[in-house]
Amino acid sequence: MKKMLIVFILFLVLITSFRTTILSSAEPIQDSEELRLQDMFMNMLTPYIAKDLNNYYYPKILKDFSPNVTPWKIEVIETRRVNRFRGFILEITFEIEPTDGGHWIPVGKDRMTYDISYGPEVKLINHTHLKTYKYPPEL
Repeated sequence: MKKMLIVFILFLVLITSFRTTILSSAEPIQDSEELRLQDMFMNMLTPYIAKDLNNYYYPKILKDFSPNVTPWKIEVIETRRVNRFRGFILEITFEIEPTDGGHWIPVGKDRMTYDISYGPEVKLINHTHLKTYKYPPEL
């Protein structure tokens, strides 16, 4: 049932765009169908992202806690179809700022690309750590 829901949400997201889409980095000021679909998609990807970020950050960068992922701290950079029009192998690239989870203080910035295909299968294909923030930040 969960897999079918993921496939359905993915299908809805794909309907809104038949070509590679670069989304605006401007903060939305009102709700929209596209924004709701993107938020649902981020909710569903969050467990995969959290696992991959935890493997990278803990204990190499963070020694006392694992990073926390919040869907509202994920910015979609690009989406594209890997296997042409109506193909169901897709790629999504986004930037994320994982937080400490308690005070929601960002601990770093990463760019991640996932390959998403029918099944559903979600696979990390690229992870670039862009920046590590000092924790706790200087006031």
